[in-house]
Order: sequence, then structure tokens, then C-alpha cells
Amino acid sequence: MLIGVIADDFTGASDIAVTLSKGIAGEGGLKTTLYLTTPEQAASLDVEAGVIALKSRSVPAAEAVALSLAACRWLLAQGCEQIVFKYCSTFDSTADGNIGPVAEALASLLGEKAVPVCPSFPAMGRTVYQGHLFVQDRLLNESGMEHHPLTPMKDADIRRVLKQQSTSTPGFIAWQTVHQGAEALREALNKSAANGDTLTIIDALSDEDLITIAKASADSRLLTGGSGIAMGLPHNFIARGLASGSQSDVPHIDGPEAILVGSCSSTTLRQISEHAKSHPVMMVSVDDVMTGKVNAAQLVDFIQTNQGKSPLVFTSGDKADVIRAQNTYGREQVSSTLDALFGTTAKSLVDSGIRRLVVGGGETSGAVVSALHLGELKIGNEIDTGVPALLSPGEKPLALALKSGNFGSTDFFSKAVTTLQGK
Repeated sequence: MLIGVIADDFTGASDIAVTLSKGIAGEGGLKTTLYLTTPEQAASLDVEAGVIALKSRSVPAAEAVALSLAACRWLLAQGCEQIVFKYCSTFDSTADGNIGPVAEALASLLGEKAVPVCPSFPAMGRTVYQGHLFVQDRLLNESGMEHHPLTPMKDADIRRVLKQQSTSTPGFIAWQTVHQGAEALREALNKSAANGDTLTIIDALSDEDLITIAKASADSRLLTGGSGIAMGLPHNFIARGLASGSQSDVPHIDGPEAILVGSCSSTTLRQISEHAKSHPVMMVSVDDVMTGKVNAAQLVDFIQTNQGKSPLVFTSGDKADVIRAQNTYGREQVSSTLDALFGTTAKSLVDSGIRRLVVGGGETSGAVVSALHLGELKIGNEIDTGVPALLSPGEKPLALALKSGNFGSTDFFSKAVTTLQGK
């Protein structure tokens, strides 16, 4: 294993896994495996990149640090030369972390300074300029992320956000330096390290900028960022002759399908609306879930009744509904109850024969794969940017797609169901 990734949620893990798997166009990537928890056994010898998916984005900072360090130690034991801490390209976090505390803990373990911090993902409209995070043409705190029900982002200045979470002030390297190329950026990182900076925020406006960061960080033991920061990393190992470049295979799984959605992002709501034009859709109110009026058995019954029609179940259709429910029942209680609902539903569906499962939302994806105890997944081709087809092998193979709330084209759900079938 050459590269090890610690991802703070499940959709982000699949996102960076496919980034490593495909690498730079025309060159290929690394043979990548996605682990849905830190394994207890050694990895297969043919794995070149290992991605560990943790559900650590919204847990207490101390717990996130402990989980991340354990994952890092396992990856190092597999021979990893480079570690990547992957978080969301919208820098989802709270005032206490978990990005800052985890990044600093990993830097301490690995003895690294001037660790790159770059959530930029231009393909999805996320860019960092002068230390500020943009979503398309909007500052992060004006993009809708300021209303996120779990991790509202009310400041676009990543330097200020990270300083609040960290024990020291982060360094910063502006785009003008990145634009000069890998050598100039490497010199700037060395100066940041000499200055004693543990973490260093780096601007990036394009895929070319991310590839420059990768080249400048070829000898670094630790990087942090969105999945885009991994784009150029396979090249460093291919250029050294340590990897030959690989191509992903798409899982081809026929059989019953289901779509479970727990995200209330505007992108996901548009996708649900599009899907509802020609497929059966069931909306479940958060209040009904919290009061016990709706349970997993009813969701399973709806999906089984509409089998063959790509049935979709989702909770709430409005962020305001979620916020009202959180104010009534408590944020943690709402989150854990919805997670339990989707987890139980997914397990019942798979036990009853579902073989293609599409999940929308990071927290929901985490709940589903945790309930299914899948272990590890093979990486297939991208369905849409940042969303690969995934295969859980075995006697009864299962094809999955785990979609972050803001990812995917308008027709994503029907496209995912078809792609998982190999069509």
C-alpha cells in the first residue's frame, strides 16, 4: 500500500477512492480499496491505495482524533508512504473541529510541519482564493451551507475557521505562488515549515492547481483536503515506477433496487423532484419518524410494493422542517433516530433480496453501510463526478452508490440504478 486515506464520512471516502482509482486522465490511477471501518487484518498485497471511511465528522473532537489515529496507524502498518486526511470540500465542521484537531494530531504522529490544507474541488465548484472558500460564485457562508442542520458554515475565511479549531495559527500560501508551479510552491511550504506552521492553507482555483500541490507534496507524509487534493498523487508513484496505473471496473449487478435519501440539500431536493416525475417516491416527515407514526417496516413495504420501478424514500423536503424537528426533539436525537431508521430499512431490504442500493446524504450513507457490516468495497467507475459505483463482493454481491448531498446531476438517481446494473 502506497497511499492511505482517512475520510471523515462515507460519501467522502467513496469520492476520494474513485479519485485515486482514476488518477490523471490518460495515465491511470492506483488499485484502490475502500474499507468501511479500520480493519483488524492486513490488507491484500495488491492494494496500492487504501481508504478508511470513518463516521467522525460530527462526533466529539476527542473521539474523532482517536478514531483517526487508529486508522493512521493501521495504514502505516500496511506500508503507506503518504497519508491523506479527507474532509468535505465545504469544510464542514464546528467551532471545536473536527478538522483542526484531527489534522494536528496526525501531523504530530507523523512528525510533519506545513501540512497542506486545501478543500478545493473545482469540478464541483469549490475553490479557495486568498484563503476564502467559494461554492460556485458564492462565498461559503452565502452558499446555503450557513443553514446546514448539523455543521452550519457561517464563515468563508478558512484561515479564521481553522485557527479557531487549532492550537496554533495556520500558515497560508496564496494562489499567485501556486500558479508559479511546483518548485515555487515547494519552497513556500519549506518556508512555512521553517516558520513552525503545523498546518498551511493553500489556494487552488483549478485542477491544474491541485496537481501542482500534489507534485510539490510528493515527499510529504501528510496532506489534508477535499478529494481533489488526491488527483495528482498517483502520478508521483507511477513516475517512480512503484505503480503501473490501473483502471476501474464497473460492478454489474442485476436484481431488485432501492433508493434511500436522508439529505435535504437543494441539489438532492432537485434530484428527488426529477426522479418523482417517472418513479414512485415516498416522503417521510421527520415528525412522523420521531413520534413513531412511521417505521422501517413501512419503508420496506413501499419499496417492495414498487419493485422494478426504482422506488425512492426520503425524509423531509425542507431544511426548515429538519431545524424545527431538531428544536423540538434535540439535534442529536433526530440524527440518531433517522440514522437508525435508514440503517434498519437498508438491512431489511438487503436481507430480503435487494441487490442495488443507492443512498443519498453523508450521514445516511454512514448509517446504511454501518448497519450492513460490509467490511470493504471495490471501486468502480464514476456515476457522476465524485460518486463511484461500489461493489461488495461475496456469495450475494451488492452494488452501491453513496452520494454526498450536494453531488450529482439532476437525473442522478435513475442514472445510478442503471449504472449499477451495468447498463
